[in-house]
Amino acid sequence: MSRLWDKGAPLDARVLSYTAGEDHALDDRLVAYDVQGSIAHAVGLHAAGLLTEGDLHTLTRALTEIGEAHARGEWQITLEQEDGQTAIESLLTAKVGPVGGRIHLGRSRNDQVLTALRLYLRDAVEALRHGALGVAEALHALAARHAELALPGYTHMQQAMPSSVALWAQGFAAELHDDAEGLQSTQRRIGKSPLGSAAGYGTPGLSLDRESAMHHLAFPVVHEPVTAVQLSRGKAESQVLFEIALLMTDLGRLSADLLLFYTQEFSFVSLPTAFTTGSSIMPQKRNPDVFELIRGRSMSAQAYLVEALGIMAKLPSGYQRDLQLLKAPLFRGIDLAIATLDILPAALVGVTFCAENIRLDASIHAAEQANRLVVDEGIPFREAYRRVGEQLVGKK
Repeated sequence: MSRLWDKGAPLDARVLSYTAGEDHALDDRLVAYDVQGSIAHAVGLHAAGLLTEGDLHTLTRALTEIGEAHARGEWQITLEQEDGQTAIESLLTAKVGPVGGRIHLGRSRNDQVLTALRLYLRDAVEALRHGALGVAEALHALAARHAELALPGYTHMQQAMPSSVALWAQGFAAELHDDAEGLQSTQRRIGKSPLGSAAGYGTPGLSLDRESAMHHLAFPVVHEPVTAVQLSRGKAESQVLFEIALLMTDLGRLSADLLLFYTQEFSFVSLPTAFTTGSSIMPQKRNPDVFELIRGRSMSAQAYLVEALGIMAKLPSGYQRDLQLLKAPLFRGIDLAIATLDILPAALVGVTFCAENIRLDASIHAAEQANRLVVDEGIPFREAYRRVGEQLVGKK
């Protein structure tokens, strides 16, 4: 088949396989957003007097139908089509004839795919933000269920000061609220409309109405100047992956605590059977695999961020094909985080702290005793610290 850049020369089949790679499969999640972007571009062409009212209506209707057919599973992007942009334009031209060929005026695949990607990211970040808040709510509920239950607070893996289940759970919940705010902050970079920047240098000879497309897609601003658009590639993606890495780190540390509390030596918690698995050799075992994998996958999230940063590092200005490779770590990082945020609230509902197994060492109140000596006797804290320490040593 003919691709958008095809000039009739034969192409070695290995070139298509190597350059397209998995891009055609990755682009499937962008089809609905590419359709939105294409309609917005048509609106901009019409506003600039470059597309008639009738052609705009024809293109809008056909693009909408193509998007709906994809959503129903009636077509998918193939390797032969190379990417979503080729697939949609080919289907459009087959559907409406020469009018379909008008859609690419003043547009490159570069600003086309980046528009679709930013529209997708806008929704994905909102889903991640809501997911983080959902886990926070599950932790607040856990805190409420065990509101009065004391729990040792640890430093250096030793009992240090008295805490509680509520304080423990609320600490993680507070950080997840912070992660949600961090995710929201990525919308600043995502919210710049790249349409009309074309291959990175605008549309010489055309006076496109970039603001019409921007307003149609509800972007806050147009990305200016046009040369900044390709320089920005990878920055919003990496910022999203950075916030995902922080989020997954918090979830990994939460899981690490629960795994420690679940050991027979601690036995502070029981985990829901529906969220544990069995051993293939030991009949007595219930394994906390979900929490172990969350702990392990926090490193996967960091790896996706490093991959994205590495792809864009030291590239010259303008578009480079390397930038195509950003989609794989970006989508994997988003999918990992969404899957984790989906399973955790339900798992936390079944987490129960076992009060009968939780013991606080008597020495855990040492800092409080020193503070009271300072208040009651007016002595320096270091003197109170020394006295309490000597008393505890004498009791051993």
